[in-house]
Amino acid sequence: MVKNKILKLIDNDNHFTVDKTVLKCAKEMMLDTNSLILLIYLLNGHNNIVFDYKKILKDIDFTEKELLDSISILKDKNILSLSMKKNTDGILEEILSISSFYEILMTKILDDDKEANDNSDLFDNFEKEFGRTLSPMEYDIINNWIESKISKDLIIAALKEAVFNGVNNLRYIDKILFEWNKKGIKTPDDVNSKLKKQEEEKKESYYEYDWLNEE
Repeated sequence: MVKNKILKLIDNDNHFTVDKTVLKCAKEMMLDTNSLILLIYLLNGHNNIVFDYKKILKDIDFTEKELLDSISILKDKNILSLSMKKNTDGILEEILSISSFYEILMTKILDDDKEANDNSDLFDNFEKEFGRTLSPMEYDIINNWIESKISKDLIIAALKEAVFNGVNNLRYIDKILFEWNKKGIKTPDDVNSKLKKQEEEKKESYYEYDWLNEE
C-alpha cells in the first residue's frame, strides 16, 4: 500500500512542473503560496477550462475559501480571467483562463534578455580594465551590486576609481561603493559634486588661515 503511494508520487504523470522564470515572476508580483499553487496548477494543462471548482478543490486540496481567495488575487493582478461562453449545446459556461499571464511572462523574458545584454557590457568593462577573465565569484559579486539597485554608471565610476588608485580587485571596489552609499552618493554626478565640494572646502580653509599671526 505504502509502496504504491510512493510509486504514484514519483510518477512523472503525477507531477506539476514550473519554470524558474514563473517562480521569479511570481515572487516579483508578491503572490502568496496558495495563489502560486493555483497558478502552477493552471499552467500544467488546466488553462482555458470550464470552471469546475469541485474538481480543482479535489486536485489541489484547497478549501472553497482558499480557492476563491486565490482566484480573487490572480484576477486582481491580471493573471487570471473568468468569462462566459456557450458550449456546443448552447449552454453558458464559465471559462477560467490565464492567457494574460503568458503576456506578462513574455514581457518579463524580454526585459531579462535586455538586462542581460546591458550587463554584459558592464562585465566587459571589468575584464578590459583587469586584463583578464572574471571568475564565477566575481560575476556573483557584480550581480549582487546590480540586484542591490546600484546603477551601472556608478559601478563603472567605482571601477575607474579603483584602477586610478592602482587596485584591480572587487573587494576594494565594494568598499568604494559602500562608502559612497553611506555618503548618499548614487550617481557619477554625485561623485563629481562631492569631489568639487571637498576641493572648495580645502581652498576655503587655506584662505581663512591667519598666516600673519602664525606662530
